[in-house]
Amino acid sequence: MSKRHPIIAVTGSSGAGTSTTGQIFRRMFANEGLSAAMVSGDSFHRYNREQMARLAAKGQFGERNHFALAANHIDKLEALFYDYGHTGNGRYRQYVHDEDRELQAEGHKPGTFTAWGSLQPDTDILFYEGLHGAVVSEAYNIAQYVDLLIGVVPIVNLEWIQKIHRDTHQRGYSQEAVVATIINRMDDYVHDIVPQFSHTHINFQRIPLVDTSNPFVVRDVPTEDESMLVIRFRDASDVDFAYLLQAIQNSTLSRHDTLVIPGTKMALAMDLIVRPMVQRLIAQKSFA
Repeated sequence: MSKRHPIIAVTGSSGAGTSTTGQIFRRMFANEGLSAAMVSGDSFHRYNREQMARLAAKGQFGERNHFALAANHIDKLEALFYDYGHTGNGRYRQYVHDEDRELQAEGHKPGTFTAWGSLQPDTDILFYEGLHGAVVSEAYNIAQYVDLLIGVVPIVNLEWIQKIHRDTHQRGYSQEAVVATIINRMDDYVHDIVPQFSHTHINFQRIPLVDTSNPFVVRDVPTEDESMLVIRFRDASDVDFAYLLQAIQNSTLSRHDTLVIPGTKMALAMDLIVRPMVQRLIAQKSFA
């Protein structure tokens, strides 16, 4: 049975910008009149918040370390991608975040999951954002089912700065605890997260233009105005770089497959680059 239903996956660690990218795609889908099945990688964590805390107390995984494949239902994520690609449906659930008032009103506790269920029927496209959308390992190959794979990742010092700032200012953790979490996660980050960016079709990497040499003493997260965005294409043969350089002010080419733009132009660049790709995916689905 051939694959007929398109899948887009945005992969990147927490704080990397995947949520912002998700918002860009939601607007794009609405503008194109598309009904999208929106799936979060958090839904496929193996453990809820309390279970992960107990594991952390035993020295397993590290606090909130969902980077590890073993801490996630990668088999269920792969099954969802396979099923959706061939049938337009699949099984998923939702993770209840602290800000999810609607799910909490339905009786779900923050840090837990809803029951597994089917995606809404008759959607045009599946959109995934999370940690593991491009996993390729001995046991799994998630990437093979995805029609458009996008990596969103800051350089590692900036990623650490964003995590320390968010977890200390918004979640009430001490800086020492956050740094310990970063250290505990490192092996899984290197082995389970980083390799995915070699399988993506496009990578968006944010580079700060201020000193982040010691991310553990930086007090403020560099802003978009203080950043550049490096965009690398795995296959640059069909990319109209001349058009992009004209359309995105102050953009340059650093290599034959790499576009560099101001950090404030991410939404514009993603729209110019990705919208035609989405349109082609839908046209191919209609033709099939």
